[in-house]
Amino acid sequence: MRHFRGLYTALVTPFTAEGAVDFPALKRLVDEQLAAGVAGLVLLGTTAETPTLSYPEKLQVIEAGVAAAKGKCQLIAGVGDNETATSIELAVEAAKRGVDAIMVVTPYYNKPSQEGQYRHFVAVAEAAGLPTMLYNIKGRTGVNTEPATVARLAAHPLITAIKEASGDLDQMMTLRHMLPPDFSMMCGDDAWALPFVALGAVGLVSVTSNFRPAEMKQLVETALAGKMADARAQHEKLLPLMRAMMMEVNPVPVKTAMAMEKKLAEFFRLPLCEMMPENKQKLAAIVQQYQSTRRAAA
Repeated sequence: MRHFRGLYTALVTPFTAEGAVDFPALKRLVDEQLAAGVAGLVLLGTTAETPTLSYPEKLQVIEAGVAAAKGKCQLIAGVGDNETATSIELAVEAAKRGVDAIMVVTPYYNKPSQEGQYRHFVAVAEAAGLPTMLYNIKGRTGVNTEPATVARLAAHPLITAIKEASGDLDQMMTLRHMLPPDFSMMCGDDAWALPFVALGAVGLVSVTSNFRPAEMKQLVETALAGKMADARAQHEKLLPLMRAMMMEVNPVPVKTAMAMEKKLAEFFRLPLCEMMPENKQKLAAIVQQYQSTRRAAA
């Protein structure tokens, strides 16, 4: 598995009331994603509250994902850290446990130069020996991975994709112009999926698909099939829901919405916590309106 295409869910991490990872709930969530036919799952991404997980817990989440989904969809482990040695350690262990690929976020907080980023990504990819997806999300990391750096990295045989979550259409156009045709550009923002596919993206790494995997898959596949009028109609129906998932910091809204439907318990790890009551009320109304619209259209 070298390339990526379609819908990938950035899987949440469910917790128990005591604060432990809820592995039975995690298995149920994986099964739901597989039933919806997602192309892949991203374990230990931003949506997984990964910075709050201990190192042993990260390995356990990877092991649980592999046990539940190996051979049934592509499995990508997020191994990024702002220390290269730490990223390498997790990447090596993820590879040993059988994931298909790794995802490496731009190092956050210490804001490395473009040369530092290049060396970081190459070192982690080569240590794992797996297909590697870059993850550019400057709103969280504080620094952008520039298109010229991505193009340089794309020459490496292990670095085959990027999750572009800058929300910058101009950057996406520049990337598609600079990158090889077989380099997989993945959208990292649900609401931008349709325009990014129109500009050359081949898939989406989604938050909303934790809550509505079948509908998000339909949107992505319709857009990739070039049925843009149908995709636009689907996008318009899903847009309020996709926006609601970013009403507060990810993954608080999506886990709250999932809890409303008993998919998991509404628990987070500090510094994340439950939604503000007024926002939770707004989210509930948006979810209810979306469900009513879907039923009316059925």
